[in-house]
Amino acid sequence: MPVLKFEQARASVIERVRLSRKLGAPETVSLLASAGRVLAEPVNADRDFPPFHRATRDGYAVRSADVKQTPARLRLKGQVRAGSFFSETVGAQECVEIMTGAPVPEGADAVVMVEHTVLRGEWVQVNRSVAPAENVVVRGSEARQGDCLIPAGRRIRYGEVAMMAAVGKQAALVYRQPRVAILPTGDEVVEVGATPGPYQIRNSNSLSLQVQVASAYCVPLPLGIAPDREDRLREMITEGLRADLLVLSGGVSVGKYDLVEKVLGELGAEFFFDGVAIQPGRPLVFGRAKETLFFGLPGNPLSTMVTFELFVRPALALLSGEDGSPLIFLRARLARDVRRRPGLAAFLPAVLESNGHDTLVSPVEWKGSGDVAGLNRANCYLAIPAHAEELRAGEWVSVLPR
Repeated sequence: MPVLKFEQARASVIERVRLSRKLGAPETVSLLASAGRVLAEPVNADRDFPPFHRATRDGYAVRSADVKQTPARLRLKGQVRAGSFFSETVGAQECVEIMTGAPVPEGADAVVMVEHTVLRGEWVQVNRSVAPAENVVVRGSEARQGDCLIPAGRRIRYGEVAMMAAVGKQAALVYRQPRVAILPTGDEVVEVGATPGPYQIRNSNSLSLQVQVASAYCVPLPLGIAPDREDRLREMITEGLRADLLVLSGGVSVGKYDLVEKVLGELGAEFFFDGVAIQPGRPLVFGRAKETLFFGLPGNPLSTMVTFELFVRPALALLSGEDGSPLIFLRARLARDVRRRPGLAAFLPAVLESNGHDTLVSPVEWKGSGDVAGLNRANCYLAIPAHAEELRAGEWVSVLPR
C-alpha cells in the first residue's frame, strides 16, 4: 500500500468518515451543558432582532431632516432609557434624550451623539448633522422572525449559547458524544503508577489521548495496555471495536513485534492507508473493522499527539455531528533559518511569541518523536511543506496551534 501525502491522507479520513458515520440519537441537555456539543436542530429567531429600532450611542433621538443644517436648535421633549420606552411622538424641531440600547421613539429616525450637542435648559443645540438611521440599529436588521440563526451541525460555543439564550432556549437538542476506545500497545509500556524497568516506559500515551479525546468533547474509554501477544491483542482490539472509534498507539511499524496490522487483518479489517509522508508520524494506519473505524497511531508520544490533531480530531468532529473541521493555521515570521531534508510534510515543536510588532516562531530543540520534554518547551507546531528544503529567517510560515 503506497504512503500517502499529507493532504491525500487527511482528505481520505474526511471522506471515509462522512461516508460511514452513523450519528447517534440526539438528546436534550440544559443550555449550559450543551457547550462543546454539536447542535442537532437549527435555532430560529423567535422575533425580529433587534425587536425595535435600537440606539447605539448616548445622545438625542432626532428627525434627521431637522439637523441637515447645523447648528440646529431643538426642544427637549423627554428621556428614554434602555428597558423603557417613550410613549409620545417626536415632532418637528423636537428631540428626546436617549441612552445606548433604548428604543428610538416614534417620529425620530437617528441619534445625535451627546458630544456633538450642547444642552441649554429645555433646548438642545445640535452641532453635527446625522443621516437617517445613523447611530441606530434598525428593527429586524440583524434577523427576522423565523430566520435560521444557528444551523444544525454547528459546534456550540459561547456565542451560540448567547444566541440561544437570546431566543429563550433553556435547553438544546444535541448529538450524542462519540465513545473513543484507547488502546496503547507494547510490552515495554507499564502503568503510570508502576516502577518501570531499565528498558520500559510509563503509559503516557493513554493519558494524553484521553485528554485530547475529552478536548474534542468525546468520551474516552481507556482499555488498558495490550501486550505483544496476538491472542490478548485480538481480545482487546475486539473490545475496542465496540466503541464508535478505536484509537491504538504503537505496534504499527514493521518490526517483528509490531502486531497491530496483522491482528486487524485477521479480524477482516479494510485498510485505507498505512503510512503518511509526514514528520513525525509516518507509520500511521487508518481503516475499518467490524463496521468501526480505527486509527493506529505511532507509539512515540510526539507522533501520537501530532497525528491525533491532524487526523483523529477531524474524524471526531464529523462523528460528533459537525459538518466539517478545517485545519486552521496561523501565520508568523520565522525567527531563524531552518534547513532540512525535503520529502515529508513536517510539524515541528516550536515557540510562538510576539516582539511587539511581529509574531515570530522559533523551532525548539528536540531529540525525535519520543521527546516529550521538547514538546513541552513548545506552544505550537511549525508546519513545513513537503517540498521545502530551506526556510529563511523573516519568511512568513504556517503555524499550527498546540
